[in-house]
Amino acid sequence: MEIHDKVVIITGASGGIGLETARLLSKNGASVALVARSTDKLKAISGTLPGSFVVTADMSRESDARSMVKSVHDHYGRIDVLINNAGRGMWNSAESTDLDQYRGMMDLNVFGPLAAMQAVIPFMRKQGGGVIINISSGVSRMFIPGLSAYASTKYALNAISLTARAELASDNIRVGIMLPGMTATDFGKNSLGTRPAGMGGSAPGSPPAARPDMPPVETAEMVAEKIMEAIRTESAEVLANSMQRR
Repeated sequence: MEIHDKVVIITGASGGIGLETARLLSKNGASVALVARSTDKLKAISGTLPGSFVVTADMSRESDARSMVKSVHDHYGRIDVLINNAGRGMWNSAESTDLDQYRGMMDLNVFGPLAAMQAVIPFMRKQGGGVIINISSGVSRMFIPGLSAYASTKYALNAISLTARAELASDNIRVGIMLPGMTATDFGKNSLGTRPAGMGGSAPGSPPAARPDMPPVETAEMVAEKIMEAIRTESAEVLANSMQRR
């Protein structure tokens, strides 16, 4: 799908990958709906992106996810692309995982994206198609001690996304996943639990920094380019450059 003149929802748009994706897509002619919990941050960002629209929503709440989609559709009259980017990480062994925290992370990383998908699909079907990109993680291709809970949410998101892709193919709705690797954002700092000693990088899933064969840390801008590629190619899976070298 070409991006110019398209309406794109970006969740988790107040910083990091979401913010850089919003900037890049706006630069390429899209009207971006900025979604996050931080109203003030979103309003400041919106002032720099012509034609953008702010929706304050907590994507861990099903009602917020559904009402957000309706608000965007009411504003623009259509939705061409949904990017489910909002998420949170967790450091913990399977044995020590706090189940209440795990449920909360599932609400944000899995149930929120699914609720947004369920809300947007009827609009996309009626208008003749659309693209849904769910932001997964490179850890969904790995088995890294300390990341079982977080990785499991991305395994689940992958399964939902790629199964929905098959289910919605006849409606011209293309569902895909984008898998970032290590990325220089505050995502890791905002994760639950404590990063084990000796683990580098800034996001959950970062391998030991001392190993010379590990892929380099990428910038949020680099990941945003890959998300734009995922929209344009409508591919089932798009990997970060660092993941492709593995």
